Amino acid sequence: SPQVQPFLPQWLAQPKRVQKRIKDNLCPVRDVPGIHPRLLKKLQMNGINSFFPVQAEVIPAILQSASNGYLLGQGGFRPRDICVSAPTGSGKTLAFVIPIVQVLLDRVVCHVRALVVLPTKELAQQVSKVFNVYTDGTGLKVVLITGQKSFAKEQEMLVQKKVTGYCSLADIVVATPGRLTDHINQTPGFSLAQLRFLIVDEADRMIDDMHQNCLNQIVKAAFQGENDSGSNMLFQRTKPGPLTAASSCSPQIPLQKLLFSATLTQDPEKLQQLDLFQPRLFTSVYSEKNTDGTETEQDANKKYTLPEGLSQCYVPCDLNSKPLLLLYFMLKMKFTRVLCFTNSREASHRLFLLVQAFGGVTVAEFSSRLAPNERKRTMKEFEQGKIQLLISTDATARGIDVKGVNYVINYDAPQFIRTYIHRVGRTARAGETGVAFSLVLRIQERRFLRMLRDAGIQDIKKHPVKGNSLKPLVQQYEGALCKLEKTVK
Repeated sequence: SPQVQPFLPQWLAQPKRVQKRIKDNLCPVRDVPGIHPRLLKKLQMNGINSFFPVQAEVIPAILQSASNGYLLGQGGFRPRDICVSAPTGSGKTLAFVIPIVQVLLDRVVCHVRALVVLPTKELAQQVSKVFNVYTDGTGLKVVLITGQKSFAKEQEMLVQKKVTGYCSLADIVVATPGRLTDHINQTPGFSLAQLRFLIVDEADRMIDDMHQNCLNQIVKAAFQGENDSGSNMLFQRTKPGPLTAASSCSPQIPLQKLLFSATLTQDPEKLQQLDLFQPRLFTSVYSEKNTDGTETEQDANKKYTLPEGLSQCYVPCDLNSKPLLLLYFMLKMKFTRVLCFTNSREASHRLFLLVQAFGGVTVAEFSSRLAPNERKRTMKEFEQGKIQLLISTDATARGIDVKGVNYVINYDAPQFIRTYIHRVGRTARAGETGVAFSLVLRIQERRFLRMLRDAGIQDIKKHPVKGNSLKPLVQQYEGALCKLEKTVK
């Protein structure tokens, strides 16, 4: 029977397409219209001479929507919200950093005008670092609030109390949801009344994980107007509506939402909750170039795009052979720079101890049980090639840009397709190549393959490993197990 097609609003049904092939479609930085010379210089100082396809499309779109200053969009209309759905490692961060820094370059008074919300501390740090590179020397202030400093310290970074009232110390705030909500509710003088851009990165996760409430609070805080504090009545902000004689007296600052993700939901109801205004969707999920240059419409079921340079394999196995398979890949197949995912912190820790007890592999673990500075150090050593195997939980999979991952191994097969997409997307970034291996128990095999097939992922190869290949490892492995039992006791 034919499937019932969901009704998609036009912006979802007819997105602006972005080329998938990063390497073939680089666009020289100078060819992207409207970028400020100061930022062009910064890009080149940072070794960036070309933009990836996503950046080349999205940067001009954001700049154009703010081309009449940030009070109103073009022609006095409110600028349209923007959604970007593009694979892991395709350069989404720079796609919003550059235009936002540029739009704010000529601001006179410091107010929070851009707010970036991210699901994890690591991601927030990564994004604020990029903002710092491009705001350096401009006078724009970037403040990171993730709860790594005390609440009082963060308050001092955000606002300053003067005789005349509070003044903002931040133009751009990069935050995780929980901490941000606390400041909205508890920090006197922290105002979003001048907020112009709300960027939600890893947007699907932010909609799913109870953070919906956080987004509602931001919008509420933005439209509270400043008359609560009894200060300047002129700038009281009303939800932008049609331009009338009355509404044109008070300058309107539109709040524009920019959503980014590798797995942006196609579910209209979920997107509805975000209350988007005439959104535009940029996606690289659909079009495929044929060899003769024409484009084939992909089946609409192809919901997710994986990076071009990624090869995927799965290894059918049983529970007992999983640790042996990992050791076999590391020691016999000589895999290097491997990021290995388990489904829980306990599993991750246990596997780490086991590999350590076996010996011969430089291994580290990466999970939320480690202090932030330890995580930083581990990451650095992995990037330098001092650690060959990094065992991690999913909390770290999202959005983290680890340099030079050659292999991703799903030690535990992921339960959900999004988890799969984000894990394997840690390799083959920015047009490089990479391989993903999933160890799949025989009882999981059918469900696992169906999950990928339903998402339109067909190019995964079966890669059986014969039992004899693992035999030479068994004796030493049993020794390691005994050693481990003793340590655990």
